[in-house]
Amino acid sequence: PPPPPPPKKNESAMKRAAIDMSTKIGGRVVTPALPVVDSSPPTQVELSFNKRLLTYSQNHIPLEATEGIRRRERVLDRMRSLCREWIRSVCIRLSLPRDVIDAAGGQLYTSGSYRLGVHEPGADIDTILVAPNVCTREDFFGSDYVPPDGLDSSYAEDPASAPRDPDSLAERIRNHPDVTNFVPVENATVPILTFDWEGVNIDLLFARLNSASVPPTLDIDNDDILSGVDSATEKSLNGPRVTNLIAALVSGTHERYQTFLTVVRCVRKWAKARGLYSNKMGYWGGVNINIAVALVLQLYPTACPASLLRKFFLVFKSWRWPNPVMLTKPHDANLGLPVWNAYHVSNARQVAPIITPAYPAMNSTLSVSRQTLQILHEEFCRGHDIVDRLWKEHVKGGGGGDDVAGEAFAELFEPSDFFIAYPYYLSLCIVGPTQADAQAWAGFVESRLRRLVSDMLGKSLPLSKIQLWPKKIEACIADRSALLTQAQRRNSITYFVGFQVDILRMRGNQLNIEQQINNFRDWDLSRFQPHVHEMDLCTKDFRLKELPKLVFEGMYEGGKLEAMKKRRRIIDSDPKVQERKRKAKLAAMKARLDAQIKKKKDAAIAKDAMEKKRKRDDEDEEAKAATQKKAKGEEGDSKAQENVDEAAGEPSEVADAAKVKVEDTVDEAALLESALDAIQADAGGEKKSREEAEADRRKLIAGEFLVEGGGGDDDDDDVAGEQSWPDGAGDNGDELESGAEKDTSDDAPSAQDSSVPERKVLTEVEREAEILRIAGYSVVSDDEAIIVGGNMIPSWRNPNVARSSRISTKVEEKSASGDDGEKKRTKRGLGNGGCVEIKFRTKFDVVELDENGFVIDKGDDDFQPSLAWTGRRGGFEFKLGERGLGYYRTGKKVIVPSNTAY
Repeated sequence: PPPPPPPKKNESAMKRAAIDMSTKIGGRVVTPALPVVDSSPPTQVELSFNKRLLTYSQNHIPLEATEGIRRRERVLDRMRSLCREWIRSVCIRLSLPRDVIDAAGGQLYTSGSYRLGVHEPGADIDTILVAPNVCTREDFFGSDYVPPDGLDSSYAEDPASAPRDPDSLAERIRNHPDVTNFVPVENATVPILTFDWEGVNIDLLFARLNSASVPPTLDIDNDDILSGVDSATEKSLNGPRVTNLIAALVSGTHERYQTFLTVVRCVRKWAKARGLYSNKMGYWGGVNINIAVALVLQLYPTACPASLLRKFFLVFKSWRWPNPVMLTKPHDANLGLPVWNAYHVSNARQVAPIITPAYPAMNSTLSVSRQTLQILHEEFCRGHDIVDRLWKEHVKGGGGGDDVAGEAFAELFEPSDFFIAYPYYLSLCIVGPTQADAQAWAGFVESRLRRLVSDMLGKSLPLSKIQLWPKKIEACIADRSALLTQAQRRNSITYFVGFQVDILRMRGNQLNIEQQINNFRDWDLSRFQPHVHEMDLCTKDFRLKELPKLVFEGMYEGGKLEAMKKRRRIIDSDPKVQERKRKAKLAAMKARLDAQIKKKKDAAIAKDAMEKKRKRDDEDEEAKAATQKKAKGEEGDSKAQENVDEAAGEPSEVADAAKVKVEDTVDEAALLESALDAIQADAGGEKKSREEAEADRRKLIAGEFLVEGGGGDDDDDDVAGEQSWPDGAGDNGDELESGAEKDTSDDAPSAQDSSVPERKVLTEVEREAEILRIAGYSVVSDDEAIIVGGNMIPSWRNPNVARSSRISTKVEEKSASGDDGEKKRTKRGLGNGGCVEIKFRTKFDVVELDENGFVIDKGDDDFQPSLAWTGRRGGFEFKLGERGLGYYRTGKKVIVPSNTAY
């Protein structure tokens, strides 16, 4: 019988098993650290979506032109020949045998974007010269050179100005006619030469192998090449070794490698546009992007570029930091070099490690901090939202649409909103005396700016977010008080830092940034050698609207004006802002509705009151008419007997006439009152009832409205004998007293007349302020007060003034003999010889000072503030001191006014 059919396997498991992502390089097999997530081929909809991305990439992410590629190859060939000639000259100078000189060799390797083929026009080339052990780093830079006529004593103080060996490679490159902008950096962890050769920027590293020759067949990917090398050589060789291993891991098929290159180009453009492309500033560099895209390709090996780009943002949006990103598990070649280990104590605090795949494995993102990771995560989320939305719109449209050129992807690569995203900014201007000094000084400061932003400012100040913009501005943006020379302003560059203040952690209203800048100068920048006096770092703080127009050029079409408009659009589109506006609008509508309801209720109440008054007036008129009728009837009784027949019909006629007259009078009064109401309503101002209008009329007739100051109220009259009005204050006291007196004329209504409303007087605060002014004190506002109490000697503290008496005002009611009981007021004052008793309503904590004048921290338990001053701040005491009521930091010396007792 035929054999049984094999068991059916899971389709996804078969696809994963069918793709082998391992590769052999440097004599060993390298296996991916993570398994394949999805290896299904792209669908037709994904391919049509990918076509749009490819069209956009060809139009907006151009590669180097053919002429540029040829120029780069020509420069590298000339550099390779120059390096081999230099190695040969070193061997000849050492008098080595001819066969050793011929076999010395020397190789020039490339790494980074140029090695992978994803470099943009104008990008630099990372090169590494691998030389035999007969060549030293001193031979490379030309240091330790002694000229034939000896060294001058001045070179001991300034080693950088000492002459260099003219046969060194550095001097040969410097003196080449096609080389410009030559800058040697010898004291760095990885020494480097930076220069432009025919307009192509070159970064040249030096690696010294532990062998007498470097043949053309040298396998730089073999781990044994690192045997016996120093730390600088190890780090220099790590560049091409990592690049080669990444290329090997993504080169299973031609389509896979092209997918990798396309996505790397897109991610590099996205990172540069969003201000995320700078490893030394704390963000991602070229090698970090290469490793990240290679990892996503290992997870989705058959995805097309558009799908892989969407997966890239999805993976790192969801990545569980600080779990490391690694292409292959680290291995140890037993050469004594440290290999990255997640369990090592020095690696436990790394924020977002991305591990290099080549031996020795190391973290390539040591510079990433918590603050920069926050920025990276926000940008990952934004990128995923944009690409995922474009993908869903494409799927909803059935794979068609009008956007054949893929212009919708332009939103992903829009410039960052850094200069409109923060309320406060800080400029860091790096200045130097000459161009050469400024370049060396700027490179040193740039490598340490991330420490200033993340470690010093980010950790010591109450900031919720801080971001360093990695792109330099070729201008001097510094405060005028810096007093820079013209040479310093010409040789300067500026970086910007944006930050947001955490209000919950903020104490006071000022940030002490200057202290952190001084610490940065003293602890970090002072290590630069040789340091020239004109080398400096100048800072200046800005609010958003105070930023110079220069920073907006090149980022926003239309400059600063268009940037501000975009900021307004972003704020208006914020869901939180929209929700606040919606709630405010609803609150305003509710307030208007409540006002209308209240107005209707008031109108109804006023109408009812008017109706009741009209009825009451009608009743009064009827009662009055009845009384008059009754009186007339009694007068006519004596004559009634004589003319009974003659006057029989007259009473009824008289009564009818009187009734008609009364009705006419009532109607006219009602019409008049209505007309007066209409006139008062048209006049505007405060609405008054008829009773209030009548009271005002009476007051006007009595002359009370002519009294300046408005008179005093009943409460003041009741406590007139207890109120202390200072005497001897001149005209001010007289005016105050006359304004507070009651009108005792016969025409004035009595205090018991309930029809006259209370008179308007000064408020309690105004009355007390007037008392203090009359007593000789300067009453000022908080903004005007500089030293409250310290600018004068009040009368009650003057030693020449008698303090036994007190200012008092007594009101005596005396009845003049033979008079009508008119009340008279007598004043008794002490002039300048009195004192004022001040009582504080607000109770506050008493501050105790030690013998040195410092505030003693009494702790938290004893502090019991009043209702007006709630809460306590740790390390602060509450006092009435130099600037009034407030909090004062304990342990600090305070100024207590000599004329105030506590």
